[in-house]
Amino acid sequence: MTHSTQHSGKSAAVDPRQLDLFEFARSGRQAAGVVRVSQLPRMLNEVPAEAPADERDTAFTWQAEGSTQPELQDNGTEGPQPYLRLAVHGAAWLECQRCLAPYEQAFNVDAIYRVVETEAQADEFPLEEDEVEVIVGSRQFDLIGLIEEELLLSLPLVPKHDVCPQVHESLVSGASGSEGADGGAEHEEADEQGGAASERPNPFAVLQGLKSGGADDESGGSGGKH
Repeated sequence: MTHSTQHSGKSAAVDPRQLDLFEFARSGRQAAGVVRVSQLPRMLNEVPAEAPADERDTAFTWQAEGSTQPELQDNGTEGPQPYLRLAVHGAAWLECQRCLAPYEQAFNVDAIYRVVETEAQADEFPLEEDEVEVIVGSRQFDLIGLIEEELLLSLPLVPKHDVCPQVHESLVSGASGSEGADGGAEHEEADEQGGAASERPNPFAVLQGLKSGGADDESGGSGGKH
């Protein structure tokens, strides 16, 4: 179950699946909770079957805080612009792409969102403001869905251990055209280069030969003149 707590003076509890995001921001409310990977179906799809059965349902802690900032509105007047800050911390099991074994990947999300009312308003927001994302708010906003989206965006392009505990057999044998085969090819290339180098004439030896030949020619020429 998704757990949430309210940290402001307001008595109403926060339902992160149906959050009135505009009221949450205007009231400057704060909330926190825990969500498990089993509650995030798209993240759960990233968890390998080989992950430890008793540890695969990892948990993420989240904190949300609403606020407003005075900004110039479309009608030329200054009004409160709602913002949301979201922090998510935890870990999930992924499959290492080097050794193909499961490992725990840490996630640390800290994002700020400018909350707008329509998709059209979101499209108008300048793209160069890369420190602040734009989301379309609602009276029944799915905060857990936003958490899952941020976790998916934080997935590493190539999941892998910092240091693999073992090398997968396919990499050792080179059966899949991997490091084993490449290593052999590198050795063969080095041998070929070494052989080619041994067949090439030594440039210093050639130079010495030219000097010797030049000296013989000079001595021969002097004899002819005498």
